[in-house]
Amino acid sequence: MKGLNLEKRKRIWIVLSDLYLDTELQESDFKYMAETFFENPFTFEEIKEIDQYEVFPVFFSNLLIPAGEWAGFDELVLVKNIMKWIETRNKLDIFAVKCLYPIYDKINRSYWKRIEDIYNQIDGGLLR
Repeated sequence: MKGLNLEKRKRIWIVLSDLYLDTELQESDFKYMAETFFENPFTFEEIKEIDQYEVFPVFFSNLLIPAGEWAGFDELVLVKNIMKWIETRNKLDIFAVKCLYPIYDKINRSYWKRIEDIYNQIDGGLLR
């Protein structure tokens, strides 16, 4: 994973994984996510790309299982699985993600909107 700030990226992966739990996120979850994103060196758009190309391919299947994981993913396994995905993905895998992600995006659009609203409030100094 050359050129990636791995420790900061891992934190983003862990926080983003909450979007793939079989639970209803609360306002406190959105605030925590937005604060974590704001404190990292990535832009909000970069974080959405990290979600699409690094986290989504590994965890979206949890949303398809009737009783998917709800308590939280093991962080060591989470990081290991994402790193394995990044190291082994090919152009066809990326194409598949580009085709599948818009379906997921429609499902979680309200979550992303709420996270972005809070992020922008932090950026504007309203929540500091």
